[in-house]
Amino acid sequence: MANELISVITFIAGLIVSTIVIFVATKLLGQKEGIGRAFATAIVGAVVYSIIYFLLERGWLAAIVGGIVWLLALRALYDIGWLRAIVIAVIVWIAATIIGFLLPTAPGPL
Repeated sequence: MANELISVITFIAGLIVSTIVIFVATKLLGQKEGIGRAFATAIVGAVVYSIIYFLLERGWLAAIVGGIVWLLALRALYDIGWLRAIVIAVIVWIAATIIGFLLPTAPGPL
C-alpha cells in the first residue's frame, strides 16, 4: 500500500511540475492557451511515454519514438508547426532535467 501511495504522489507531483514547465515554455513562445491546455499536454505526455515504454521497453528507441509522438501531440494541442513544437519540447526537457536534479527523487530515507 505504501509503495502505491508513493507512486501516486510521485505521479501527481510530476504532473504538476510538468504542467507548470509546459505552461511557462509555451508562454515564452507567445502561446495564448492557459494552464488547462498545459495540464492536458502533460497528461498526454505521461500517457504517450507510458505506452511507448510499455511497448518498447526502456532505451533509446523508446525515448525517440515517445519524443516524436509527444511532438505530434504538442503540435495538435497547440496548433503549432514543427519548429515551435521542437523549441517548446527542448525548453521543457531542459527545465525538467534541471528540476529533476534539484528536487529529491525519494521520499525520506530508504
